[in-house]
Amino acid sequence: MLDLTDYGTSNFFQILKRRHPELLAALHSSNAPSNSTVTEASFHQYEGTTVLAVVYDAGVVMAGDRQATEGYQVGERRIQKVYPVDRHSAIAVAGAAGPCIEMAKLFQVEVEFYEKTEGMALSLEGQANFLSHLVRANLGLAMQGLIVLPLFAGYDLKQQRGRIFKYDAVGGRYEEGDYYAIGSGGKDARATLKKRYSLGITRQTALEIVAEALWDAADEDIATGGPDLIRKIFPILYTITQEGVSEVPEATVEELYRELISRL
Repeated sequence: MLDLTDYGTSNFFQILKRRHPELLAALHSSNAPSNSTVTEASFHQYEGTTVLAVVYDAGVVMAGDRQATEGYQVGERRIQKVYPVDRHSAIAVAGAAGPCIEMAKLFQVEVEFYEKTEGMALSLEGQANFLSHLVRANLGLAMQGLIVLPLFAGYDLKQQRGRIFKYDAVGGRYEEGDYYAIGSGGKDARATLKKRYSLGITRQTALEIVAEALWDAADEDIATGGPDLIRKIFPILYTITQEGVSEVPEATVEELYRELISRL
């Protein structure tokens, strides 16, 4: 059994770093390939793009497209970019796909570990602060091009509202009050959100706005994947409310896009 007194901390990331540093290789700059040895022929990475979040009257909608690119080719059509963290929060990631997924999963484990060792849930503010630490730990890789940019959102039980946090590559944390989008198609998605968003929107309106923002991003950005009606591949959408995190059914997402297409 793990004795936390041996480490002087209940921080899962720090304990893992001391016991098994090799498991953090993808987040540690010393294990990153050097620029002198990496060539286009020897090193390939998937890039995940575009994710966003929108606050509505009862919580937050988070969403991400499903495509990852490898240069100018489609590397993966069904990648997951949005992950529930605990009952009232979720993380969406954009950037180098491998480190993105690893950071999201490590963040999930850290929050769960804190709850089990401390006997209480980590607050939304605390989760946002810890994610900033994880992003900062990736700085070495970010300087070599393996950037991870997360978008974090949740329902704050104390403030009784949805909240969105964005980050820069060096771990800076900033709160957005209404909506935000990141990734290669983030600028195009934000343009749609700015045009369509208004305070106090309902869940249905928020879902429609998110679907349209990802559609517009895919229309302008070659790296962002739009809805694929033939393969039945659609963006992943989650809602986060006082009742918890819930994935929007694929049939509902398909209906959103078919309705959107009928209006074009």
